[in-house]
Amino acid sequence: MKWLVNASVKQYLRLRMQRIERFMQHPEAMQERWFRKLLESARHTEFGRKHDFAHIRTPQDFARNVPVHDYDSIKDDIFRMMHGERDVLWPGEVNWYSKSSGTTSDKSKYIPVPRNNRIHCHNAGTWDSLALLYNHRPDMEIFRRRNLVMPGSFQSLPEYPKTRMGDVSSILTYHMPPIGRMFYTPDFETALMPNFEDKIGRIADLVSQMDDIVMFGGVPTWLLVLFRMILEKTGRQNMLEVWPRLQAYMHGGVGFEPYRQTFRELIPSDSFVYQEIYNASEGYFGAQCDFDRHDMLLLVDNGVFYEFIPMEEWEKEHPKTVLLPDVKPGRDYAIVISANNGLWRYMPGDTVVFTRKYPFCFQISGRTKQFINAFGEEVMVGDTDKALAETCRQLDAVVSEYTAGPIYIKNENSKGGHEWVVEFEKAPADLDRFNQMLDETLQRINSDYEAKRFRGMALDRLRLKPVPPGTFHRWMKARGKFGNQNKVPRLANHRQYLEDVLRYASPR
Repeated sequence: MKWLVNASVKQYLRLRMQRIERFMQHPEAMQERWFRKLLESARHTEFGRKHDFAHIRTPQDFARNVPVHDYDSIKDDIFRMMHGERDVLWPGEVNWYSKSSGTTSDKSKYIPVPRNNRIHCHNAGTWDSLALLYNHRPDMEIFRRRNLVMPGSFQSLPEYPKTRMGDVSSILTYHMPPIGRMFYTPDFETALMPNFEDKIGRIADLVSQMDDIVMFGGVPTWLLVLFRMILEKTGRQNMLEVWPRLQAYMHGGVGFEPYRQTFRELIPSDSFVYQEIYNASEGYFGAQCDFDRHDMLLLVDNGVFYEFIPMEEWEKEHPKTVLLPDVKPGRDYAIVISANNGLWRYMPGDTVVFTRKYPFCFQISGRTKQFINAFGEEVMVGDTDKALAETCRQLDAVVSEYTAGPIYIKNENSKGGHEWVVEFEKAPADLDRFNQMLDETLQRINSDYEAKRFRGMALDRLRLKPVPPGTFHRWMKARGKFGNQNKVPRLANHRQYLEDVLRYASPR
């Protein structure tokens, strides 16, 4: 019976792949359709009336009527929506809200997830990702065997219980279509447990007894914790000895390069597939389509109209945007979305670099608030992830977590630099050599950093500060950000994260 389900889904995904191939070559038509559909859907909302959606005809009109904004400018509107007000940013009453991990702030952000957005953005993005995966690997058995995903949890708003809020993964798990539930593990009671430490232990007990898991998804950090618990329980050497039918891993949320080698050691298979996806609280924006390249296809037909802010405009009060046909490969852009969740010309905070056009493929380069540019070096998360991964590969080391920030110039006789706090899973034999190679590799990757490092005239060599295992977990837990949807902020143009992490470098 299950083989028949998988065969039927494969046929549906082949048809969906034909649609994907059409929008890969003609994305402008899809974007134009969603632009008009979104404005029409929200023209009678409070936001739509205020910004005269009824008379907007072009993206240029839209840009004149609606300023680019961030969460702070709409949080009061969202607060009202969460307490039952209708037709504010999106038609009707919205009862579900995804809780952003808020890596750049200690304050949580709540993003509306109306039914339209859940089905035509998040679910649609999932189906598109599966279509791309099956197109690459036709022997996939996702709809024949079991798939493991570790979601977060949700809770009701005490003062208005109809409103529920939590990780987007928990919302999607709760509303999972019946065909997905047939092949999902763990059971829903376990998956949605609020205490993450209890949940991960229970999941380890359950799935260590299974031998038919073929695909898993989740943030790399917490999956590694789970895998090590499973290996300890089973006494096996790697995950293929536990789950011999493993085929694929869908990953996203953080840069994967620092973890790639560790996963390859845990899953020693040349045929195992890694698929990067870009499913944020604000929407499902991208999925890897060419598995020989490390980039993702922009999903232009799932409820989102995109604009992009060039790097030189990021700090301006009224930044100028460019539309999809006008982006230039190799440049950093901040994403601006208007979507079927009531976010209008909204900046999620992610930055991307397009790698090619037609199809429009990109890499996530960082966050608008996660970079180091204290001395004009313009170092992004994508740069540091690549440098760290390459250095680890060369010197047979494994890093579980890291964060970095500037070393400020103290007086006229001192120089600036970068400090990295790093937690090794497998430390290098020679830490100073690792430090030197990391600095040199970062120079090769980032020409601005290389220029500032030239002969040590402007910046000193980066300084590496190793911390004991468990340091970052203790820090994240103390911040109230312990769980599979929470990510360590990699870079900052200040030293707050560095100083905070170092305070947790010794067990308490």
